[in-house]
Amino acid sequence: MTAYQLLQLLSQLLFVLIACAVTIKAIHRPWKANVDTALLFDIVALIVAVSRLDEKVGITPGRLQTGVLDSLIMALPYLLIRMVDDFTELSPTLLWAATGGLVISVIGLLAFVPPYPAIFLLFCVLYFVGFTGYVAAAFVQAARSSNGVTRRRMEAAAAGALCLALVILLAGIALAIPKFTDVENVLSNGLALCCGLFFFLGFAPPRWLRRAWQEPEIRAFLGPAAILPRLSDTSAIVQELERGAADSLGVANAVIGLWDSEAGVMRYNISRAPQTYQSDQFLGGRSFITQQAIFSTDVAQDDPINAEQYRARDIRAVIAAPITAGEKRLGVLCLYAAHAPIFAEDDLSLVTLLASQAAVILESRALIDEAARVRAREEAARLKDDFLSAAAHDLKTPLTALVAQAQLMERRARRKPDAPADLVSIECIVQESQRLKRLVLELLDVARVEQGKLVGRRDAVDLVRLVGEACVRYTTDLHHYSLEAPEQLVGEYDGIRIQQMIDNLLENAGKYSPDGGEVRVRISEEGESARITIADPGIGIPAADLAHLFDRFHRGANVDDRNFAGMGLGLFICRGIVDQHGGVIWATSPGTGRGSTFHIVLPIQGTAGAHPQLVSPDRAEAMNIREFAVEQAS
Repeated sequence: MTAYQLLQLLSQLLFVLIACAVTIKAIHRPWKANVDTALLFDIVALIVAVSRLDEKVGITPGRLQTGVLDSLIMALPYLLIRMVDDFTELSPTLLWAATGGLVISVIGLLAFVPPYPAIFLLFCVLYFVGFTGYVAAAFVQAARSSNGVTRRRMEAAAAGALCLALVILLAGIALAIPKFTDVENVLSNGLALCCGLFFFLGFAPPRWLRRAWQEPEIRAFLGPAAILPRLSDTSAIVQELERGAADSLGVANAVIGLWDSEAGVMRYNISRAPQTYQSDQFLGGRSFITQQAIFSTDVAQDDPINAEQYRARDIRAVIAAPITAGEKRLGVLCLYAAHAPIFAEDDLSLVTLLASQAAVILESRALIDEAARVRAREEAARLKDDFLSAAAHDLKTPLTALVAQAQLMERRARRKPDAPADLVSIECIVQESQRLKRLVLELLDVARVEQGKLVGRRDAVDLVRLVGEACVRYTTDLHHYSLEAPEQLVGEYDGIRIQQMIDNLLENAGKYSPDGGEVRVRISEEGESARITIADPGIGIPAADLAHLFDRFHRGANVDDRNFAGMGLGLFICRGIVDQHGGVIWATSPGTGRGSTFHIVLPIQGTAGAHPQLVSPDRAEAMNIREFAVEQAS
C-alpha cells in the first residue's frame, strides 16, 4: 500500500467514524446543530462508501451517479454555512446566496455531461472555495470573541474549513494542470485527514477532550478559592465567580443570583446593575426552587412567560444550578449562550461542580462576615465597658466631693442653724458642680461630633486674642504659657468651639507636664491658613500612640489613670471641631518624657461641611501648609 493509499484510507475511515458518532448524537438529541453536523458528515461518509464500493466492484460510475456524487460534494459549503449559523449569527442574504449557488451547481452537474465545461467548473470551484473560506473566517471571528473551550472549538472548526477549501482548490488546479495530479492526490488526502480531525474536534469533541480544554479555566476558577472569601465585599466575590464560571465553559455571560431570605427575592447583578426578581422567576429561579440543575437549549420554549426578556438579551440556551451549602440555600448560578451548540450535555455536571464550589466560597464569606460582626460586637462591648469605667471614675470624683461637702454643710446647719454660710464648702460645691457639668457636656459633644453637628454658626474670630486670653487664664506659678503671634489674625470660626478646643489643648499641656515648665504657643498665618502649635515639656507621647491619639476613649500607654484623670474624649472632640472647620490636627513627640507638640491648621475662610481625614504628621510637615489645608478640606 502506497503512502497515498494509506492517507486516503485513514481519512475515509475517520470521516466514517465521525459520521457514526454525530449521527448517534443527533438521534439522541435532535437539536438543529446536531442534525446539521450529522448531515455534513453523513454526506461525506456516503461519498466515501459509494467510491469504495465502486472501486471494489470495479464499476465505472455512470453519468447520473457521477452527477449525484458531485452534487453531494457541492452541498458541503451549504451545510457548513448552516453550521456557522448554528454557532453565530449570519445574514439571511448570505444563506440565500449559499442556497442559490448550491442549486445552480446541482442543476449544472446533472445537466452537463462530463467533462464539465471549464466556465462551469470555475464557478463550482469559486463557489466551494469562497463559501468554505468564509466559513473559516467566520469561525476565526467567533473564536476571537469567545474564550475557553468554545474558543478552541471555533479554532478547530476554522482549521477544518480551511483544509476543506484547500482540498477543492487543489482539485481545481489539478483539473487545469494535469501534471499536478499526483502531487494533488497526496496533498489532498493529507489535507482531508487534517480536515476530518479538525471538524471532529470542532463539532463533536469527546468528553475527555472538552474536560482537557476546560482544565486551565477550571484551575483558574478553583485556584483563588482560598482568597476569594476575603475580597472587599460579597459583590466583588460574585463578580469573580461569574467571570470564572463563564471562562470555564467558554460563554460570554454567567450570572449569580443571591437569595435574600428576609425579602423573599433573588438578587442579581446583571451588567453591573442590581436587579431583583421573584424566587421562581426565569429558569434560574426554577432551578433554585426545585434544587435541580437545568439545561435548556430553547429557553423560549421552556420558559415562554419570559421569552421576550431572553430575546432582548440574545439568550437561547441556559444552564443553571442551585448554590446550596448543606441545607442552606444561597442562590443560583446561571450561564447563558446565544447559541445552543456552545454547551454540551455533560456541561451540566461541570456547572453543578462550579455551583458547589461557589457555595463553599460564599458560605466562607458569610462566616468571615459573622466573625467580623462578633468582633465588632465584642469591640463595642469593650468600648462600652471602657466608657462606663472611665465615666464612672471621672463622675465619681466630683460627685463624692459634692456629697461630702453637702453632708458637712447639713451637719453644721443642724448644729448651728444661725452660723454664717460656709463659703469654703460652697465654693467647693460650685467647683465640683462645674467639673461635673464639663464631663456631662463632654459626653454630649461626643454625640454631636459623630452626627457632624458640633460646629454651629461662624463669625469673625480673632485667634490671637482668643488664644492670648486662654494663655493668661492657664498661667500659674508652675506653668508659664508664652505666646508668639502677630497682632491679629481674624478668620471665620465658631468662636465657642475654637475656644473649647484651645482650652482643652492648653489644659492638657499643663496637666501632662506635672513638673511644670513653659508651654510655648505659636500662631502664624501661612497663605490662606492659620496655624497654631502648642508645645509642652511634659511626659510625651509613645510613637505607637500617635496614630490613635485622637480616637475616642484612647489614652497614651504612659498615662497613669490614678495621676491623670480623664475619659479620653477631649482630643476626640478637638479633632471633631477642627474637622468640621475644614482643618487638620495632629501631634508629634520626640518620645516618652520629652514633651509633645500639637499642630492645628485652619482655613481662614470657613469651609462648611468639610470632614477631612487625619494624615500623618510627616506628610503634613513636608507639605506647604496652604496646599495641605486645601487638600484636606477637599
